Amino acid sequence: MEASGQHGMPRSVVVVGGANIDIAGKALAPLVEFDSNPGQVSLSAGGVGRNIAHNLALLGEKVELISAFGDDENGAELARICRRAGIGLDHALAVEGQRTSTYLFIMDEAGEMRLAINDMAILEMLTPELLESRLPVMNAAAVCFIDTNLPAATLAWLADALEVPVFCDPISQAKAPRLIGNLSGIHTLKPNRWEAEILTGSPDPSLAAERLLDAGVEHVFISLGAEGLLCADKGAQVRLAQGPVEVANTTGAGDAMMAALAWAHLEGMDVVQSGYAGLAAAAICVESTETVSPHMRVETLRARMDGIARL
Repeated sequence: MEASGQHGMPRSVVVVGGANIDIAGKALAPLVEFDSNPGQVSLSAGGVGRNIAHNLALLGEKVELISAFGDDENGAELARICRRAGIGLDHALAVEGQRTSTYLFIMDEAGEMRLAINDMAILEMLTPELLESRLPVMNAAAVCFIDTNLPAATLAWLADALEVPVFCDPISQAKAPRLIGNLSGIHTLKPNRWEAEILTGSPDPSLAAERLLDAGVEHVFISLGAEGLLCADKGAQVRLAQGPVEVANTTGAGDAMMAALAWAHLEGMDVVQSGYAGLAAAAICVESTETVSPHMRVETLRARMDGIARL
């Protein structure tokens, strides 16, 4: 069932960012370098933007994904998977003669990602010039999510041009610097502690959160791994504990958290309630062997939120 906003109209979320084919290898025993390791290999749809869109669709939101797809078989399969998941692609780019973005990663026997290679050059084609015609669609949404797979010039343009709340994940230490100078246009930012340090110069998450708020971000959620989540706005800073989880696969946990933060905002939750939603979604994700948990539902999320809040 789709979530509704005012006057009963379905509220929409537009996601602008990465979509790719994931090729995952999980070792069955401790990894040995420079050798062939027994394990399991799987192929699935991935990408930060796509994963967030998929999680939001599972939470009942009407989602449009704006990304770039090549004209290869991977692109056709990726589009099929997205549509089956309830993700709209009416405004995605189809790029002739280009390879669809691909992410190859290896996990150890515990499900922790140990090494990855990304072939995402096609996403550099998501330029302001190509996205300008899609700006009315983005500004008609209730929320627009962007990720740092986008070129720095595109991030700067979107931060200035978007008139709706902008949610952003810095993704990695390598790509986080693309946000420097563009933070004032972001409503909600979810870095981990190392990305927050890169953006602010402070290794202290509390001070980093203060600096991000001073730069114009309204809500800051700094992921602290096993230590939980730091939630901050101009009114308060609160650290929330994760609670017990049975980890099957850590890939996609941050994407699930980001989706839940957007969902919580649409539900009118404050920064602490949103933090519980983010932690709950991450827990649901890591307990599944899949990057996007098939168990992500509003009822499951709310029940998990209640459990974490009672800790």
